[in-house]
Amino acid sequence: MTGEDGRSFPSEVPGSVLKTLLDRKAIPDPFDGMNEYAACAETRHRWHFERAFTVSGEDLEHSAADLVFEGLDTLAAVELNGQTAARTDNMHRTWRIPVKQMLHPGENRLRVTFDPAMTYVEKAAEKNPEVSYDGGSELKGTGFLRKAHYMFGWDWGPRLPDAGIWRGVRIEFFDSRLEEIRIHQDHKPDRVELEIRIRTGAEQAAVELTDPDGKAIAEGKGEAESPVRLCVKEPRLWWPNGLGDQPLYTLKIEARSGGRTEDEKTLRIGLRTMTVSRKPDAWGESFALCCNGTDFFAMGGDYIPEDNLLTRMNREKTRRLLQDCRDCHFNTVRVWGGGIYPDDDFYDLCDEMGLVVWQDLMFACNTYKLTDSFRESIVREAEDNLRRIRHHASLGLVCGNNEMETAWLGWGGVMNQPESLKQDYLEQFEHLLKDVCQREAPDSFYWPSSPSSGGGFDDPNSLDRGDVHDWSVWHGRRPFSDFTERYPRFCSEFGFESFPCMDTLRTFVHEEREMNPFSRVMENHQKCLSGNATTLYYISQTLRYPFSMEKLVHASQWLQAEAVKAGVEHWRRNRGRCMGAVYWQINDCWPVASWAGIDSSGRWKALQYRARHFFAPVAVSLRREEKGYSVHVVNERREPFRGTAACTVRDEKGGAVRKLTLDVRCPALSSVNAGTVLPADGEEMKIVQCVLRDEAGSTVSECEELYTLPKYFPFEKPEIRITCRGNSITLETDTFCTGVELQAGDARFSDNWVTLYPGEKKELTSDRELRAEELRVLWLE
Repeated sequence: MTGEDGRSFPSEVPGSVLKTLLDRKAIPDPFDGMNEYAACAETRHRWHFERAFTVSGEDLEHSAADLVFEGLDTLAAVELNGQTAARTDNMHRTWRIPVKQMLHPGENRLRVTFDPAMTYVEKAAEKNPEVSYDGGSELKGTGFLRKAHYMFGWDWGPRLPDAGIWRGVRIEFFDSRLEEIRIHQDHKPDRVELEIRIRTGAEQAAVELTDPDGKAIAEGKGEAESPVRLCVKEPRLWWPNGLGDQPLYTLKIEARSGGRTEDEKTLRIGLRTMTVSRKPDAWGESFALCCNGTDFFAMGGDYIPEDNLLTRMNREKTRRLLQDCRDCHFNTVRVWGGGIYPDDDFYDLCDEMGLVVWQDLMFACNTYKLTDSFRESIVREAEDNLRRIRHHASLGLVCGNNEMETAWLGWGGVMNQPESLKQDYLEQFEHLLKDVCQREAPDSFYWPSSPSSGGGFDDPNSLDRGDVHDWSVWHGRRPFSDFTERYPRFCSEFGFESFPCMDTLRTFVHEEREMNPFSRVMENHQKCLSGNATTLYYISQTLRYPFSMEKLVHASQWLQAEAVKAGVEHWRRNRGRCMGAVYWQINDCWPVASWAGIDSSGRWKALQYRARHFFAPVAVSLRREEKGYSVHVVNERREPFRGTAACTVRDEKGGAVRKLTLDVRCPALSSVNAGTVLPADGEEMKIVQCVLRDEAGSTVSECEELYTLPKYFPFEKPEIRITCRGNSITLETDTFCTGVELQAGDARFSDNWVTLYPGEKKELTSDRELRAEELRVLWLE
C-alpha cells in the first residue's frame, strides 16, 4: 500500500488503509484515548494498493475472465496492466469486471487507487446546498456516497471513514458459469416442492438435494434457463430459536456442458415459510413475524457492524456474538441500515441458530437525491445483495431504510428540505427498491421503512399498526413505567445507554485522573451529545449517587437493564396486541458508552445477562397494581406450560413474611394473568418475589419487585460469602441485596447481576475455574 506522500507499507487483502497503518505501527490504535482524530486524518489522503500476479496460457484458453471484487470501499480506480478497468463508487456492491482482453500470459499487475471519501462528501454538500440535512453522522453530503454511513460517525461511533479492498478479490476464468440461482418453496400438507431456476450459459444444470443427515434424497436436471423441480416428502421444517429445530438441507448445483462440470455452487436451505402477518383486529392491524403459519413474538436486538476496521471481523467473532444472542433466547436480529450488508458467514450462522433476520437495506437517517446514476447504483446494490442472501432460511423480511419516513414528518432538518427530495423518497423506497425486492426476492416480505405503518407518510410511528421506535425512555427522559402506557404492535427500536465494563474502559483510559465521565478522553468515547447528562439524570431519579467510576459504571448498567426489562415485560404480557421487542442495540463497533448489551470487548453488560431472563421462552413478571401485584406468565413455545408460581412477601432484610402458591396454566404462544398477590391486613409488602416452577419442580423463571425506588430502599451493607469449587460458585448473604455483579476479567457466568436473600444459596457456574479471591463483587447500594 502506497500513499500519495510516498509512504509505502506491506498490506494484506482483504485489508484497508487504517488496518494496514495500524499493523505496521504507522498510527496508534484509533480506539485508544484521543487517537481517533489522527487516524481520521489519514483517510483524507489518496492510497494505492498494488500487486503482481501470474496468468498461464491455459487460463487464457477460456472464453471469459472476470476480475471480481466482493467489496471495494469506496471510490476506487481499478487499473490492470496500465489500463483502466473500472471506477467504483459503492462499497455495498460486488464488482464483476470483464478483463480477458487486458490479460496476458506471465506477470500481470493490478493497481487499485482509493480517493478520500471525506473530500468527496464535502464537495457533494457544497454542490447540492438544497440537501441540507447532515444525517446521523452530523456531516453533510454523506447521502451522496454509497458508503456505510456509520463510518462518518454516529452517536455511538467514531468518525473513521476507512478505505480499501474490504472483501475478497479473485479472477475467474470460465467458459460458462452459474450466474444466478433462485429457489422457490411450495409447502403442501405432506411435502415441500422446490423450484430451482438457474441462469447459466452452460448447456445443462444439475441439482442434488441432501437432507440434514447428509443423505441424498432428490436430484434433477434441466436445460439452461429451465427450472429444476424437486420434491421433499416428510420435510423437516426450520423454526426460529425456541420454537423448534433448525434442520438445514444442502443443494449442490452444477453447470455442465459437453459432459464437463464448468461451475458449481453449494447452498444450505431451511424448509419453511416466512412472512409478516398484517390482519385487522380489535386494536387496528397486527404486525407479527410468521414462520410456517405461526405468528411468534420477536425477541432480539439491533445489530451494527462489529468493528470500524471491517477486515478485523471474522466468522469466529461473529459466531460468538450470535451465540451470545441465541444463549439469551433471541429469535430475531435486526440488521440496521446505517452499516453494512453482513457477509455470508453471518447469515449461515443465523440459519444454524434460528435467528430470524430483519434486513434493512443500507439507508439510514439521511436524505438521498435520486439522480439517474444514483438510481442505477442502488438498484445494482440491492440486486447483488438480495441474490446473495435470499435463499437463507433466516431471512425474515427486507426493510427499505431506518427512520427516514418518520424523519420527513418530524425531524426539522429533514422537513425543511425541498418537496422534490420528499418525492424522491417515495420513488426510492415505495417503488424503485420495492420493485427490485419483489423481482429478486419475491418470497420475502418488503417493508418500506422502520418505523412505518406501511408507507405513504401515513402516521409511520403509529401504535395501532406497523412497527414503532420508542425513545420516550432515554431521549425523552420519561420514567421506565412510561412503557406501560403504550401498546405498540411491534417495537423495533428502544433502549437505554450505559458505560462499557470497567476492563473495557481501561483499554482506552490509562490515567486515573481521566477515569471520569467528563474527562476529555471519556467524553470522546461518549458520542451521544446528552449521554452523560441523561445517565446522571436517571441516576438522580432512581438511585443514590455513586462516588467512584466503578460504581457509576455499575449504576448505569443496572439502569439500562431495568429500562429494557420494563419495556419487554410489558409488551410480552400483552402478547397478541404486541408482537415484537427488538432493543437498540446488541453490540458495539469500538469501546464507547452506548446502548449495547455487549461491549466492544465482548463483555456482557447487565442488559445481556438480564435478557437471558426477560427473553426466556417461559417467563414470569410482576406488575404493580393499585393494591398488590399481578403475576403474569408468558409462553413463547408451541406447547402448553403447566406449573406453579411461588410468591413470597419479604421484609426489608429479605426475610420471608408470607408465602402463597398460584397454579399456572399457560397455553402455547400466549400470556396469562396467573393471579394477584395482595397485602394482608396491616402488611407492608417491602419485597415481593416470584419463582415460576414447572411440573417437575424445576425453576423456570423468577423475578422480584421493591415497594419503592432503590434510592429510598433501606439497603444494609451485606456480607457476601463466596465459595468456589472448580467452575462452580456459591453465593450467600446475611441480608437482602440485589444487582449483585461478579467480575473476574473476561470470565462469563451462567447468571450475574443476581438477587440474594439471607439463608438461601445462589448457585452459579463460570466458563473457567476461579478462586474466590479472584472475584470482585458489586451490589446496589
